[in-house]
Amino acid sequence: MATEIKDIAHAVEACAVMKLLPARPRLLALGEPTHGEDALLDVRNELFRQLVEQEGYRTIAIESDCLMGLAVDGYVTSGTGTLDQVMEHGFSHGWGASAANRELVRWMRAHNDGRPASERIRFAGFDGPLEITGAASPRPALTALHGYLSAQVDAGLLPCTAETLDRLLGTDDRWTNPAAMMDPAQSVGQSEEAGELRLLADDLVALLDAQTPHLITATSWDDWDRARLYGRTATGLLRYHFRMADTSPSRMTWLVSLRDSMMAANLLAITERGPALVHAHNGHLQRDKSTTRMGGLPLEWWSAGAHVSAHLGAEYAFVATVLGTIRHQGVDTPAPDTVEGLLYALPEDRCVVDAPRLATALGDTRPEPRVSPYYGYAPLDPAHLARVDGIVFVKDVPQS
Repeated sequence: MATEIKDIAHAVEACAVMKLLPARPRLLALGEPTHGEDALLDVRNELFRQLVEQEGYRTIAIESDCLMGLAVDGYVTSGTGTLDQVMEHGFSHGWGASAANRELVRWMRAHNDGRPASERIRFAGFDGPLEITGAASPRPALTALHGYLSAQVDAGLLPCTAETLDRLLGTDDRWTNPAAMMDPAQSVGQSEEAGELRLLADDLVALLDAQTPHLITATSWDDWDRARLYGRTATGLLRYHFRMADTSPSRMTWLVSLRDSMMAANLLAITERGPALVHAHNGHLQRDKSTTRMGGLPLEWWSAGAHVSAHLGAEYAFVATVLGTIRHQGVDTPAPDTVEGLLYALPEDRCVVDAPRLATALGDTRPEPRVSPYYGYAPLDPAHLARVDGIVFVKDVPQS
């Protein structure tokens, strides 16, 4: 078995990943099984550089706030702001503190310097403005969408004034109250004002759609595309807040489902620019349902990758990163009867593995699921192996 696996393992290079696929995908998804390890982001950075230089990829999307990411995109494409500023204000979830993320942004800016706009590479966050502790106010997205439309269309077509939006939104701390995540009664998502805002947001998005030919001509495709992002984010956040106020048993399933639906919508829009690499947790990018436990209850929902795969078919590819050890987190040498253990027996520290051929080589011998002692690391589910296009195996993850 070790010999058979060795025959389908290759150096971690973009060309090796591409050889696993029938054609260049419009969206190439590179997953990771744990967050916060710069060694994995270094692998991502090198693959993205090769994809840009060898395969014509033009965008990288990461699991970070889609609105905050606009600042990073402005810096890498046009030099707006400084590297320090965008690392502090352009990332959510604390990702801006990562040295590997900083190096990615630095390289992208250097790559774009002096190139015409048509040849510049782009950055995107594709997560909603959501954190574990709650959701952002819809104010930035709603007011930006309203502002864009009010500058370009007849005032009589607008469903409301900016003052009406401001009154209905109220103070932002009403929306961001962290107590609302655990206590639906603390959420304003089903208030009368929130209900009015959902209707107005829907009307603003409908107006944006109806005026598309004029708006692209009067502004630019990029400005119109950004307005679509504002619309998706505003409506998505208002749905999310509505479900935060829900008292039914399906509340948490709705919340995790809505987050991945927002991610998927952002990814599908990003692919309109051309081929893109997306990097996020394996659980968000896999084709299978995602699962977790919250408050002792099991949750199941369709991941962003499952949604995008359903839309794009063969133009979506998923490569999962699989790990041997994270010793500083208590994850030691994997058992030999797991997928991780089989790959750990290879001599290479890092390799790309043909996952469907690995599944075929295993035949009826299904590996045992690896059990992680560290809550922040999710091993590969052996049952998913046949629906993964490739594996990037990293033998040992050193402490960042």
